[in-house]
Amino acid sequence: MKIWDKGIAVDKKIEQFTVGRDRELDLYLAPFDVQASRAQANMLAAAGLISAAENEQLQQGLAELTAQLEAGTFVIEPEYEDVHSKIESYLTEHYGDAGKKIHTARSRNDQVLTAIQLFLKNYTRRATARTLELIEVLLQKAETHQTDLMPGYTHFQAAMPSSFGLWFSAYAEHLLLDLALFEAAHTVADQNPLGSGAGFGSSFPIDRLQTTRELGFGSLAVSSVGAQMLRGKTEKTLAFALAGMAATLAKMAYDLVLYNSQDLAFVELPAAFTTGSSIMPHKKNPDVFELIRARCNALQALPNTLILATSNLPSGYHRDFQILKEILFEPLTQFLDILDIVLFALPQLRIKPDLLHQPKYDAVFSVENINQLIQAGVPFREAYKQVGRAVEDGSYQPHREFQTTHLGSVHNLGLEEIRAKVARFRASSKLAGSNTAE
Repeated sequence: MKIWDKGIAVDKKIEQFTVGRDRELDLYLAPFDVQASRAQANMLAAAGLISAAENEQLQQGLAELTAQLEAGTFVIEPEYEDVHSKIESYLTEHYGDAGKKIHTARSRNDQVLTAIQLFLKNYTRRATARTLELIEVLLQKAETHQTDLMPGYTHFQAAMPSSFGLWFSAYAEHLLLDLALFEAAHTVADQNPLGSGAGFGSSFPIDRLQTTRELGFGSLAVSSVGAQMLRGKTEKTLAFALAGMAATLAKMAYDLVLYNSQDLAFVELPAAFTTGSSIMPHKKNPDVFELIRARCNALQALPNTLILATSNLPSGYHRDFQILKEILFEPLTQFLDILDIVLFALPQLRIKPDLLHQPKYDAVFSVENINQLIQAGVPFREAYKQVGRAVEDGSYQPHREFQTTHLGSVHNLGLEEIRAKVARFRASSKLAGSNTAE
């Protein structure tokens, strides 16, 4: 069944090619198409385009489809082109003319677009909820390890004293920055296109504000032509948000792979979180973080892939948009899986204590030796040269009092400021309300 069928046969090979993976990928959209169809039916009844009895039938049928979706029994059979034809066919089969009227004053263009807007809007909430959980885990780890020192590196050279508290809190703060991009994606997805039809509106007396309110959209995509231009824009905006956060998580994973190596040995994963070698029995490989790194690196290609698929298109709908589902939908699920595994693994990470007591890290305190001389009245440039000469001639002695008198209090202040940022985000963001775990 095709909702555009006029009784003209389509070549089977052409049909298979044009349908593509829609039956599979449209399962992501099914709950949202049902939701939008409920609002459509209510609006049609309010406008006098269907009767109250017909609306009751449609609401009953759509409730039945919702129950199927929740039970996992909803299927798009091969005879249907997509989820939209499946839903309309079900309503027609069970409720006759009422089912045939559900498509009044809408096109498949705005029907698909509305379901996608709702799906991606819901996704930004779900991803934000998991990210806020991860930020909290990082801040808890930062508080626990705020005075556990580690060498900070530049150019892969041990540079200055740092701490695990500083390391964990840095990623918490940057994930919060990444959520700003998710908030932008949510804003673009929070526009209601229903009622824009094929891009040119409808001559029926429809009430687009009613469907905007019922569907929980923040605003109406006013221009019918502009509403259709959301297709591709919403996906690309979310892809940029996804790529930004993936870059942060890839960097964190790389750090942990490096820190887990025998040469550095800053952290240790429980044996149950590692894999072994088929020939070297001593190996405990941090594959989980290597795979996170690789998958996050792959996710960073998404914006470019979406741009290439749509960059030369004029306004209006084009079938090119169909492949955006193939490009984006499965990576969205993969990203949630990545967040889940990081949330699972990170609390189990063990921190090695007393790293900076090793003689090989003595030189990381050189700046504190310089600062000590400055406090005694020596100009910076002369102090720098004195300490540099001492390092070279072997007479250098590290200023280790720094470990107990300076670092902890500074990092604790940083944690308070980052927690304040998180609190401000929770208080002001549309993504951080009670519905974030939808």
